[in-house]
Amino acid sequence: MRRAHRGFTLIELLVVIAIIAVLIALLLPAVQAAREAARRSQCVNNLKQLGLAVHNYISANSSLPPQSICWGNTLNANESWGWGYGWPLLLLPQFEQQPMYNAFNFSRGFFPGGNTTNTPNSTVCYSQIASLICPSDGYQRPWIYGTHNYVGNLGGPGVIAQFSGTMVPSDSLGWTNLGGSIGLEAIRDGTSNTALFSEHLVGIKNNSPLPYVSSQDKLRGYYDIPGPTPANQGVVNGAPLAVNFYNQCKSVPGTTQAGNSEVFGYAFPMGYYVHANNAYTHWGTPNMISCHNQTQENTQVWEASNSMPSACSNHAGGVNVGMADGSVKFVKDSVSYQTWWAVGTRNGGETVSADSF
Repeated sequence: MRRAHRGFTLIELLVVIAIIAVLIALLLPAVQAAREAARRSQCVNNLKQLGLAVHNYISANSSLPPQSICWGNTLNANESWGWGYGWPLLLLPQFEQQPMYNAFNFSRGFFPGGNTTNTPNSTVCYSQIASLICPSDGYQRPWIYGTHNYVGNLGGPGVIAQFSGTMVPSDSLGWTNLGGSIGLEAIRDGTSNTALFSEHLVGIKNNSPLPYVSSQDKLRGYYDIPGPTPANQGVVNGAPLAVNFYNQCKSVPGTTQAGNSEVFGYAFPMGYYVHANNAYTHWGTPNMISCHNQTQENTQVWEASNSMPSACSNHAGGVNVGMADGSVKFVKDSVSYQTWWAVGTRNGGETVSADSF
């Protein structure tokens, strides 16, 4: 006598499906965490390569690479409107991009008569270099230009001392206190305690203002609030003013409309001596929203030297920071602003312990 085969009941099938769903729910965060760990490791490696490239640059040029070199008298030139050569372009030969560097024509600017669809040096400008991108960003570039996630340290709050960091413009076109070309001897606070690079998410190409509670991430915004005048305009004791502006930025209501942030990470070959496209300041702490100082002769929201373009990333809890000695440290969001400001200055005379960040 043949016995009938018993099949699964509906309840048993549902139980099996539920068990599988629970297992997936348990395993998925672990898989995502492993992937983020790999992305963060790649980001750290990129910063180490940039740090090594900087030291190779110093060996060849006896100075740190400038944040930007102006292309002639570009404030009145038709081709560049103030833009010059940014530090990533200058470092190309030092991180295995010599052919890209050779392809760049330094006798030309970037913008021919305002027609940005026919850019001089388009071969270089449109190229995307993987080692300048943090894989954790995951945001598609907003322009046809090659973007980047790594930004140079302009220094601490501009109301205390402008351009007090390690990546400062080489020339001023009439501005003062820019620092000019500096070498390792200028980093008197110690290279292991002074920041050289950090991270910034690529900005959003969107002409419509967004509240920072929007789904497009508060870290990408740039918020206009009144602030103090720059240190080079007669401010005597800027520290209390810097703290006040910092607190103002932290207390911006969540519905405040953000300005256009598209300049962040915009076009790696380009640099502008007061813009935040390839630079950040040690004013706002890591992953804090970026705030633009309205009390500023340069009214564009891209201005960086006396504003608060903060380092930011998609890494949980902080940002990677490349130090002037070539090491990379992960600095938590919870770091005190006093420590963060101290790490941002090259010769402020501050003492920073290794366990403070």
